[in-house]
Amino acid sequence: MGHYSVEKAAQKYPWDDYLTWQDNERWEIIDGVTYNMTPAPTVRHQNVAGNFFSQLKQKLANKTCKPFIVPVDVVLSEYDIVQPNVFVVCDKNKITEANIQGAPDLVVEILSPATATKDLREKSISMNKVLLSVFS
Repeated sequence: MGHYSVEKAAQKYPWDDYLTWQDNERWEIIDGVTYNMTPAPTVRHQNVAGNFFSQLKQKLANKTCKPFIVPVDVVLSEYDIVQPNVFVVCDKNKITEANIQGAPDLVVEILSPATATKDLREKSISMNKVLLSVFS
């Protein structure tokens, strides 16, 4: 995706605050720390994500698992809201009209120089915390 920056880092931000932010801005919250997801991803990035999504959509047609492509909010906890590039959810109870409630079953992140560290470290730690709490 585009250049990420932590701009609202003076405090921990929860889901309720996130809901009040402008629709024309894209943010992720990881452990209460906000990450600005603008500007938009590159054309190459979107082509790769689109190809993954298309393949998953085709393979999962008429199955219980459903693929999604960014931007869709995945609410992992009150202080962890992410937007994976491409992901699959198999539990229909996690899928709401507004977002996904809980960790996806499969996540595909398209790494770029601007986002690789955050995606591999903060975002994956956040998703793993949710998975560990479910299975412990």
